Amino acid sequence: MAATSVFVSGATGYIAQHVILQLIAKGYKVVGTVRSTEKGEDLKKKLKSDNFTYEIVKDIGVEGAFDEALKAHPEVTVFLHTASPFHFNVTDPEKDLLIPAVEGTKNALSAIATYGPQIKKVVVTSSYAAIGHHDVDAVASNTFTEDSWNEITWERSKGNALDGYYGSKTFAEKAAWDFVKEKKPNFTLSTVNPVYVFGPQAFASDATGTLNTSAEVINSILKLKSDDEVPSSAAAFIDVRDVAEAHLVAFENKDVEGQRLLLSSGRFTGQDILDIVNENFSKYVKGRIPTGVPGSGAEKIKTLATIDNSKTRKIIGHDFIGLKKTVVDTIQQVLDTNGSI
Repeated sequence: MAATSVFVSGATGYIAQHVILQLIAKGYKVVGTVRSTEKGEDLKKKLKSDNFTYEIVKDIGVEGAFDEALKAHPEVTVFLHTASPFHFNVTDPEKDLLIPAVEGTKNALSAIATYGPQIKKVVVTSSYAAIGHHDVDAVASNTFTEDSWNEITWERSKGNALDGYYGSKTFAEKAAWDFVKEKKPNFTLSTVNPVYVFGPQAFASDATGTLNTSAEVINSILKLKSDDEVPSSAAAFIDVRDVAEAHLVAFENKDVEGQRLLLSSGRFTGQDILDIVNENFSKYVKGRIPTGVPGSGAEKIKTLATIDNSKTRKIIGHDFIGLKKTVVDTIQQVLDTNGSI
């Protein structure tokens, strides 16, 4: 029996590379989209697998972006849409974040409906940003589940880069569910909604310089000076390896059809990360980065909303990676790759 072929958009992304590694490890064939031949060849070299091929999609926001790639691969039966802008270096949130995210999702689903009738399962990488906003997340009496939606408006989303990001995830995911409801295509839809994604890069050679937006939360702790303030960040985290696994569960497990997987391992603060770094890498950081008030993160966490993802945890069937492992593995990789932290 031929191996199942899985299409992964945005194949060079932080999450996508982990997804592809896990797919190949389980015997799937993978077709990934990249922006250029150079990026495609680089990823192929890193993966060292004949089960990976790539197609070039320069801009997912352009109408028909995925048409040719899907026409070329009638063997594909699963589509994982991980491609979406995630950065805060924007001048126009509507043009740089909102429209590309929404149009990219619509383009992918339209192409599947038209040129991939054999595709039965579609998984869209969404975000906790489509579930709750940082305003309401900071209210202890609130609870968020797989059924919660961010109530942000398009107008507010245009106001700044952060709101633009929240809006881009919310409206892109809504566009996906609306598409399925209205067009009734051949495929089922599931979404993966992670909180802040931490953990090592898929390939150690990428653990240099400034990391991707969420992993840089950990990396930035290493750049503090001893008299700097402890970062005030307080949010929820999930390890990238758990996020990757959830993408596979989302199409392998029939129970996830039409569902959202809310991925959160737990809460963290800047102090918590600092405590783990100081405890596990004291040889490198002692006296160089602040200590703050060790253990005080727990009080801050009590002020945050509850994330109840018990439904998702039951589907996944095992505990998620904890904060200590995700921080230590991230920093150990930086140390091993660069010789210092």
